[in-house]
Amino acid sequence: MLLVTANEMQEMDQKAIHSFGIPGLVLMENAGRGAVRVLLPALKGKSIRNIAVLAGRGNNGGDGFVMARYLLEKGYGITVFLLAPKEAVKGDALAQMQLFEKLCDRSSDASLVEIRDEAGLKTNRSRLLHHDLFIDAVLGTGLNSDLRGLIRDAVELMNSSGKPVFSVDIPSGLNADTGKPMGAAVKAFATATFAFAKAGHILYPGNLHTGELSIIDIGIPNFIAREKNIQLSLIERAEIAALFPSREFNSHKGSFGHLLVIAGSTGKTGAAALCANAAMRCGTGLVTLGAAQSLSPVLEGLVLEPMTHALPEKEKGFLSENCLADILSLLNGKQALALGPGLGTREDTATLVRQLVEQSPVPLVLDADAVNCLADDPNILKRKTVPAILTPHPGEMARLCRLSTHDVQADRLGLARKFASTWEVILILKGAQTVIAMPDGRAFINPTGNPGMASGGMGDVLTGMVAGFLAQGFSPETASLAGVYLHGLCADVLSKQKGAFGFLAQDMVQSIPETIFQHIL
Repeated sequence: MLLVTANEMQEMDQKAIHSFGIPGLVLMENAGRGAVRVLLPALKGKSIRNIAVLAGRGNNGGDGFVMARYLLEKGYGITVFLLAPKEAVKGDALAQMQLFEKLCDRSSDASLVEIRDEAGLKTNRSRLLHHDLFIDAVLGTGLNSDLRGLIRDAVELMNSSGKPVFSVDIPSGLNADTGKPMGAAVKAFATATFAFAKAGHILYPGNLHTGELSIIDIGIPNFIAREKNIQLSLIERAEIAALFPSREFNSHKGSFGHLLVIAGSTGKTGAAALCANAAMRCGTGLVTLGAAQSLSPVLEGLVLEPMTHALPEKEKGFLSENCLADILSLLNGKQALALGPGLGTREDTATLVRQLVEQSPVPLVLDADAVNCLADDPNILKRKTVPAILTPHPGEMARLCRLSTHDVQADRLGLARKFASTWEVILILKGAQTVIAMPDGRAFINPTGNPGMASGGMGDVLTGMVAGFLAQGFSPETASLAGVYLHGLCADVLSKQKGAFGFLAQDMVQSIPETIFQHIL
């Protein structure tokens, strides 16, 4: 599902109106009517009789006037509270206001109240709170400064009223591009947006303000969006399902790739095992786990289906550059390399990681300590000769970019895109709403996952899944999308079974086949 910025949406609106000849009044009518169709099912069985529409002076307010007309026809008592002087309303919004005013002259169930300032809002507070539902049609997607004065007071009144709020296009006060409240923002139980979802609907905390999101087709031709070459998408189940073809009857283990995992160190053998086992569980034909020789007795008790290979060690329990030749030999006949879970960050290990990034003949998935080993010199990524996928969490991303974790979290999407483009890698920035950024500037937001994933080992499972799909023949892009989406989906399945408290990374590993079977195939 495409996600657009405020500017992209405005440009498409203008092209539909001025280049394609669709009147703005028609688009507004379609928007308001479609929003009512979304709202009405939510009102069934509820004791809602009187509805207050809080309208701004712009097109968002115009959409609210359209909704007011249609809801009046359905028998609801409607009061539109215009948060501006009437003379400030222009264009299509003015036409819609005038239509509603004509209905006010003919129906005792319709009224228009003009609120010019904070004092007017205070005067009308009791009247506002008399209503059973608020429709938030105050501000649209063009907001670029913090709320203040009358508008902020109106938003805070709606939020504190205890009444349900339905937002038109986007909750007022929410930044359409970042999902951040601009000083304050409406918290809606549902939002009807027009033509396309906006990034701010999906990105945290905008998703919490948006509530249930519905997208209304208002008549903008599809070719206008195609010409815009929109760069941001939300991953959808159907897109992931399309990546999984039926397996041929005469398939064998060699049909589904061979993955090499280089991972683990003293005290971190579990990370290596989780990665290798996850790769097997997501359908990889063969997995070989390479680790320091002294770890073999431990690892062979943690993995059954993956093969193990003992690598020479200079220091007990850790890998160094002296095993580079062995690993390069192991890569013969392999389709992908997963590097990093539990590997450690000693200087000898970091040297090995950098050498493998430069010399690997197969696509790479770099996670955890492999990412940390590159933090001092990410330029090494420019010397790779194969595709690379990096899977940092925010702390690792902060080290890569030499920023604070707070800075990373403040601009997850922007930083992921910049890093992927600069270093020509696929960047999977883990966390709530994992971001997958491509080298060409495209980015994807993952909708699956829940707080139950906040425990150790989850990232190791993700690495195994992404690398496993890569070994099976998925492209680096589709392996990243499938791995991230299914990783979160497994957690969602477990959350429904066990609750989002206390399930473990090994539970995730076990759930992979059933999740794919029940929800994807």
